[in-house]
Amino acid sequence: MAVIKANAYGHGMLDVAKTLALAGVDAFAVARTDGAIELRESGITQRIAVLQGFFNEDELKAHAALGLEPVIHSAWQVDLLERIHSPVPIKIWLKVDTGMHRLGLLPEEFEGILQRLKACRSIEQPIPLMSHLANADALEDSFTQSQLSLFEDIHLTHPEEASVANSAGILGWNQAVREWIRPGISIYGVSPFPKRSAIDEGLQPVMTLRTRLISIKEVKAGTPVGYGGDWICPQPTRLGVAAIGYGDGYPRLARAGTPVLINHQKAALIGRVSMDMITLDLTPLKDSKVGDLVTLWGDGLPVETIADAAGTIPYDLLCGVTRRVKFIDT
Repeated sequence: MAVIKANAYGHGMLDVAKTLALAGVDAFAVARTDGAIELRESGITQRIAVLQGFFNEDELKAHAALGLEPVIHSAWQVDLLERIHSPVPIKIWLKVDTGMHRLGLLPEEFEGILQRLKACRSIEQPIPLMSHLANADALEDSFTQSQLSLFEDIHLTHPEEASVANSAGILGWNQAVREWIRPGISIYGVSPFPKRSAIDEGLQPVMTLRTRLISIKEVKAGTPVGYGGDWICPQPTRLGVAAIGYGDGYPRLARAGTPVLINHQKAALIGRVSMDMITLDLTPLKDSKVGDLVTLWGDGLPVETIADAAGTIPYDLLCGVTRRVKFIDT
C-alpha cells in the first residue's frame, strides 16, 4: 500500500500514482477523501485507503460510490455507518491506537467497536486491522516492541489481514511486517532513519531539486553578504547567486556551509536564504559560470544532508517545494 498523501510527499500525487500503478502496486493510501476522489477521477483503479477516514455523511457516500476504504478510528464514525444504508458494502480498515496516541481506538474500546462493525450491514466483512508506529525510526527504542506486542495481542483476537509497518518498520523491524506494508518516505528514495541517507538503505532518490547560477562577482575580504550582513567574507571571495529561495521551498533556516553541487563539485551556502535567491561561495570553483546548474538536493547530494543543516527532516523539505517550481519527469 503505497502512501502518496501530501501530494506524494511533494512529488506529484497523480504522476506518482500512475507510475506505481503501472509497476503493479496493490493499493494506495492518502490522508483525506478529496485526494482519493482525485485519484479515482484520474483513472486509478487500485484499492485506496483514506487514512483519516470520512468526516461527514457526504464523504461517507463518496467512499461508498467510489469504492474507497475509510480507516475507522473513532466511535462517532461507527455511529454514522450504522445510520446509513449503502447498497454496496463499504470496505473499511479498523485502526487501533497501540501507543501513537493520535488516531485509533484505544485497546479497551476495540472489542465493543468491533462487534458493532461486525453487525453493521453497510460494512464488508471481514475487517482488516491497522496501527501506526510512533518511534520505529529509533532502532534502539523499546517502545516499538511494546507497540508490536500490544498489536499482536489484539490481532490474536481478530486474526484478519493487518497493516502496521511504515517505511521505518519495513526496513528496521521484521516483526512489524504483516499482510500489508505501508511504505511512505522510502518510496521516494529517502531514509526514514535519522543520521542515515538513501545510500545507507540502498535507496535511490526520486526528486532532484535544481536551479542555475544567475550572477557571479568578486568581492573583497570583509564584505558582508545578504540580509543583515550576517556572513562576512573572510577573504577575497568569488560570490555566486542562484535563483532559488524559501519562496520555492528551499529551507530559510539552512545555515552557512550547507552544501550545493555545481558541476558535481561542492560549494557552500553563505549569507541568509532569501525569498528568491541564495548566495554561494564559489572561490574553490574557478571554472563555474553564469548558467551552470546548481543541485540543491537529490542526485549526488542527499536531501537528508540538507535537512540536517536546516534543523528539520527530509519530509519537510520534500513536501515544502512550492508550486512555482517547474516539475520535469525524467
